Amino acid sequence: MAHPATCITCSSLSFTWPDGTTVLDGLELAVGPGRTGLIGLNGSGKSTLLKLVAGRLTPTGGTVKVVGETGYLPQNVVLDTGMRVDAALGIAGTRAALHAIEAGDAGEENFTAVGDDWDVEERALATLDQLGLGHIGLDRTIGEVSGGESVLLRLAALLLARPDVLLLDEPTNNLDLAARRRLYAAVDAWSGVLVVVSHDRELLERTDQIAELRQGEVTWYGGNISAYEEALAVEQEAAERMMRAAEADFKRQKRELADAHLKLARRVRYGQKMWDSKREPKIVMGARKRAAQESAGKHRILHEQKLAGAKERLDEAVEAVRDDDEIRIDLPRTAVPPGRRVLTLWELELQYGARVSGELEVRGPERIALVGRNGAGKTTLLRTLAGELDPVAGEAVAHVPLRFLPQRLDILDDELSVAGNVARFAPEASNNRIRARLARFLFKGARADQPAGTLSGGERFRAALAALLLAEPAPQLLMLDEPTNSLDMAGVRRLTAALESYEGALVVSSHDLPFLRSLGITRWLLLDGELRDIDPEELMEG
Repeated sequence: MAHPATCITCSSLSFTWPDGTTVLDGLELAVGPGRTGLIGLNGSGKSTLLKLVAGRLTPTGGTVKVVGETGYLPQNVVLDTGMRVDAALGIAGTRAALHAIEAGDAGEENFTAVGDDWDVEERALATLDQLGLGHIGLDRTIGEVSGGESVLLRLAALLLARPDVLLLDEPTNNLDLAARRRLYAAVDAWSGVLVVVSHDRELLERTDQIAELRQGEVTWYGGNISAYEEALAVEQEAAERMMRAAEADFKRQKRELADAHLKLARRVRYGQKMWDSKREPKIVMGARKRAAQESAGKHRILHEQKLAGAKERLDEAVEAVRDDDEIRIDLPRTAVPPGRRVLTLWELELQYGARVSGELEVRGPERIALVGRNGAGKTTLLRTLAGELDPVAGEAVAHVPLRFLPQRLDILDDELSVAGNVARFAPEASNNRIRARLARFLFKGARADQPAGTLSGGERFRAALAALLLAEPAPQLLMLDEPTNSLDMAGVRRLTAALESYEGALVVSSHDLPFLRSLGITRWLLLDGELRDIDPEELMEG
């Protein structure tokens, strides 16, 4: 258990990339014991902040102080395929010394290497078993484990090291449902300081507080992600009321200033008339004129100050109201009539062993969730349907135009702009038409001219989705492979909104059950050796 003093403190923390891009500027942050969910828009600096805390990056300014030992799980786990499992767990030296002692070598260096860790092998095997990796021996090499198992293996190494502070960056990416549940259990049992960056709703429901990184500042919300959304909704409702009140006040102050100018003009005309008619002595009229001018000047200045104050309050109120744009899609040519045959699979045998027995048909605008464990062959199936891989036997026939968005998002040419990439898929479309459509995917003006290679993960996903949906002919079957891996929570909401308005047939492979449920899935297919229809309740029980 972590000591109560264990904490993370960032003071005036700044970080700028070598190309001059500023990510953080003067950030203040203090994180104590408990499970903290760190959320924010793509590009807000979440992963950069974790790297700074973990010591993987050096601040440009300010300080990072961590009390206690730190463990860090990066977003993209890369392990040497030739490394043994015990080395990946960080226990190879201790284990070798232990075996040497058991073999009769009483050298002092062996006892020093073991220290008090005599049960290291038992603890390692228990930790692997806890994470569903009990079948992996300590002597196997990393090249023999899957991508999802690599993530769990790295987590096992961190749990074995017993750090006081644990930093997790998108830990559920590439994990199947069973692996996710084991990760959730490890998070539930964590008693130290934990900071997790994630878009996984079920994981964020397990946090004690949410820290939102937005526009370079962190705002704290007590409770899990549901509590955050409730608090944010109340906050935004209040902000919108304040904005409406500030708008009304600003309009009133503008009217009062206009009235003040009108009254001043009338006084000037009246004073000039009295002067011209010389109805009073000059000295009296001069004094009255000066007094009127002073009074009118003070009145005008007062109203101008009130107007400036009202404008400032309005600007603050507008700033408080979030305006995170949503993707808008209106593509009638993608519509599929009910009953139209979309896809036919017949006695299909895939590379690496998975198969479809008999005939399986997709008809009309069905929304299909493709689920299964890591390594079951879901990506292979999608690539086969897309024509990228040949089946070993049988056939897969698409009866409508289809497009496939792979996990790697490698359909984009990094050297071309966003608009240039879309033009590759729709060569007959005019530049104006492409840009008008891209604006609906939040690439407006100069943003459509950004080279694809400079886009963030979320932006790259939007650009790839735009390229596929704006392609000619318009796709009436859209297949997505783990589409939420590159997206923050706002990005997931945008994707959901985009897919809600898509009228074609949809096949989505994902381990993210809340995301799948949000899509209005009409059919669930499980790939586990063979492809079959299932009731989604089976997934909840599994």
